[in-house]
Amino acid sequence: MGKALFYHLTRSDARGLLPSLLGKALAAGWRVELRAPDPARLQALDEELWLLDGFLPHGMAGGAHDARQPVLLRPADAPPAGNAPDCLMTLDGAAVDPAEAAALSRLCIIFDGNDAAAVETARAQWRLLTKSGVEAEYWSEADGRWQKKA
Repeated sequence: MGKALFYHLTRSDARGLLPSLLGKALAAGWRVELRAPDPARLQALDEELWLLDGFLPHGMAGGAHDARQPVLLRPADAPPAGNAPDCLMTLDGAAVDPAEAAALSRLCIIFDGNDAAAVETARAQWRLLTKSGVEAEYWSEADGRWQKKA
């Protein structure tokens, strides 16, 4: 069973954090699912990921080669990821089942700390996951760089 890492964004947005997290996950040899409720948000991220310096191989869920994708961008209401992810990254309050989290090497929940509803959703996810036995860590960028908080 892996850990759930909660990333509390206060100075940047997910677009600034995702390339680093995705790069670390790929360096660990993990396949990744990036899940969000809004397909348009994922489409925009798909386009941005192709424009980065460096190369982050990825694809949108629903293609002919989902099983081969190291990073698969999947709307929350779509069928399960076809790439057998080791790591799940969620945006915008996308739901995660505790049993699903327990089967992963890593779960990254990324939320906007400037949005009260997003903070409350993340708190509810924290309570649900930790009550189910999933180890969790809280990371904040409030001090200007990412730090694990107690």
